Amino acid sequence: MFDKILIANRGEIACRVIKTARRMGIKTVAVYSDADRDALHVEMADEAVHIGPAAAAQSYLVIEKIIEACKATGAQAVHPGYGFLSEREAFPKALAEAGIVFIGPNPGAIAAMGDKIESKKAAAAAKVSTVPGYLGVIEGPEQAVQIANEIGYPVMIKASAGGGGKGMRIAYSSDEVAEGFARATSEAASSFGDSRVFVEKFITDPRHIEIQVLGDKHGNVIYLGERECSIQRRNQKVIEEAPSPLLDEETRRLMGEQAVALAKAVGYDSAGTVEFVAGQDKSFYFLEMNTRLQVEHPVTEMITGIDLVEEMIRVAAGEKLRLAQSDVKLNGWSVESRIYAEDPVRNFLPSTGRLVTYRPPNEGEQDGITVRNDTGVYEGGEISIYYDPMIAKLVTHAPTRLQAIEAQATALDAFAIEGIRHNIPFLTALMQHPRWQSGKLSTGFIAEEFPQGFRAPAPEGIVAHRMAAVGAAVDHILNERKRHISGQMRPASAVKFERERVVMLGTERHEVAIEDIDGGFAVVIDGETWPIASGWIPGEPVWNGTVGGEEIAVQVRPILNGVVLSHAGASAEVRVYTKREAELAALMPERLEADTGKQLLCPMPGLVKAISVAQGQEVKAGEPLCIVEAMKMENVLRAERDGTISKIHAKEGDSLAVDAVILEFA
Repeated sequence: MFDKILIANRGEIACRVIKTARRMGIKTVAVYSDADRDALHVEMADEAVHIGPAAAAQSYLVIEKIIEACKATGAQAVHPGYGFLSEREAFPKALAEAGIVFIGPNPGAIAAMGDKIESKKAAAAAKVSTVPGYLGVIEGPEQAVQIANEIGYPVMIKASAGGGGKGMRIAYSSDEVAEGFARATSEAASSFGDSRVFVEKFITDPRHIEIQVLGDKHGNVIYLGERECSIQRRNQKVIEEAPSPLLDEETRRLMGEQAVALAKAVGYDSAGTVEFVAGQDKSFYFLEMNTRLQVEHPVTEMITGIDLVEEMIRVAAGEKLRLAQSDVKLNGWSVESRIYAEDPVRNFLPSTGRLVTYRPPNEGEQDGITVRNDTGVYEGGEISIYYDPMIAKLVTHAPTRLQAIEAQATALDAFAIEGIRHNIPFLTALMQHPRWQSGKLSTGFIAEEFPQGFRAPAPEGIVAHRMAAVGAAVDHILNERKRHISGQMRPASAVKFERERVVMLGTERHEVAIEDIDGGFAVVIDGETWPIASGWIPGEPVWNGTVGGEEIAVQVRPILNGVVLSHAGASAEVRVYTKREAELAALMPERLEADTGKQLLCPMPGLVKAISVAQGQEVKAGEPLCIVEAMKMENVLRAERDGTISKIHAKEGDSLAVDAVILEFA
């Protein structure tokens, strides 16, 4: 077994590998760029080596620098994590030449399966059913259009060396193919150093299901069940679960056996994932193989009890698999939410900045429910523009699917992040969605269920009553504290306070009253009494306690004369008044937002890649105005209506903040 390994990655996956290595008694070496000098993985590792500037192409993607770090520290092996060099055939070859072990598959398997064009050829040769498409290298947009016309629309344009939704576009017409080809090749080149793309038929109403495989260097390969990854946006997974609510035992076995056959055909000898696109009728087609550890591997670990990182390390050290296929048992259900630095209200565009507050829910197991949080950040740390916007992966495990979903919803409510925009409000709302809870999924779920984008819904029904009760409770605690300020007021016992209140949830009015009960107090709403129990103190970002005997978590963010409460997917500004204050507040004029209708604002912090228009130019609705790159994704900003460009404020190469004015219309 190795004494010391280096992790050629950053963020949560580097931290994840370090945890297992530490448990196995293996020392770890982290590498870091200028942007990651104070990163969590650097702090966690036993040693750390600086490898260059913030841009990945000058640091994390430079093989020579990784090898130099290994030699300088005496690391015997390298775990690549996911992304970066994890699926680059040249990486394990270079490591082998330097006498360093690669904790991953052999170069031949990466060549056959890591390249999405070659993997489809290998799958076809192994008689695995594949999606119709063109597997050759496409020379330009004209050829891409010709191929798409022959296959039939819609089509998927995908980076051959891609992953994580980068270098991927869906096209429904020849015009979209031409533009999608340009964007996909550009993203592929910047993200993977390989601009090749291919085109295949896009299956309508599909589900994305993948099989986890595990092989060793002695010819043994097994599969560890499946994961459903159908909840996606912009072709990037948002929520994963294991097992899939679609599959039965027979379909699971057929998919697993195909995945194993394919892995054996290329001599696969590590952890890897065979991905399938599945129809609602349980038909399935080979999509691609990821020759690395997947982002969503925790859900498989939770239902199998197998540490995939440990198995990868043991296999790389030459050990045989400790499990046979018959030893693999699936236990319960697991759900994973990807917490991203992105603004769901702005069409999930990336967000950057400092994590002023970062308070994840408590991890551990209680009453058959397990909560796990894989992360690479900390409170006070910074989310950089240079890398993937993932903050954490929140994982829950329970005996049943609905219990795992309920646990996930509760954990998301208790996850407090401030300082940047994030997608927790969207994830929390999704956990309440009836279609999600029923398991009727497809990769088009988000587009179909949120066609106008996401807006946090106003609280209704029991959620509104809970939030009104918590709002009144928060106000009561604040008033109690004021009454106990030494020397500022009369003794608390001598103070009479008005027990009737008006709670405003946004514009919705709720009349409440505070009642003393044994050991605490209760809030009366519409004649119904809600006993309150909580240890919340002012300043805490999450209110944990019971309302009406039910344990809940509510996020609390102070605002002028009130708080913003978020719970169960709903959010509202909450202000608590006396009845007289409520009468006066109703007379106050509404604040009007500034009119920005004649400006194109930058929707997220990013780099201007191109300005597509000129001053004085007339544009039509839908025409591209500029391209802004953020976190390795290129975003085309288009005209919402016909107009004339009156002034251009930005130029190619500018780094812009969110809401910066790019150009103005006449």
